[in-house]
Amino acid sequence: MIKFALRCSEGHVFESWFQSGTAFEGLQSRGLLTCPVCGDSAIEKALMTPVVAKPTQPASENKREKSPELPEELQRLRAEIEANSDYVGERFTSEARAMYLGEVPDRPIHGEARPEDAKALIAEGVPVLPLPFIPTRKTN
Repeated sequence: MIKFALRCSEGHVFESWFQSGTAFEGLQSRGLLTCPVCGDSAIEKALMTPVVAKPTQPASENKREKSPELPEELQRLRAEIEANSDYVGERFTSEARAMYLGEVPDRPIHGEARPEDAKALIAEGVPVLPLPFIPTRKTN
């Protein structure tokens, strides 16, 4: 997996993960990448700063308290995604593939997928993105 900084023709900058550089190029050439802000499909790689790992700390120094609350920005993102898409739970992989193949109508969805299933979708060219939080499971 590789993460690229991307920019649309409107100047919006965002990041996304891809199985490989070739997978990115395939999605780009077919116009399957869109800007999450404006929906523009003219997407190009943006200049990206490399990530430099920090020296490893002993386990006793590396412990951090985890906040049970998501940062405010992620809370807003979660609320927007959950309000504007259908939660399909563990059916995410099959639903996303069926929409990509035109077997069911396109609609915004979110749910859960095993890492290997998400990678398979990406390899097939199905545009999916991981969420930076665990979706709220909807129950009856």
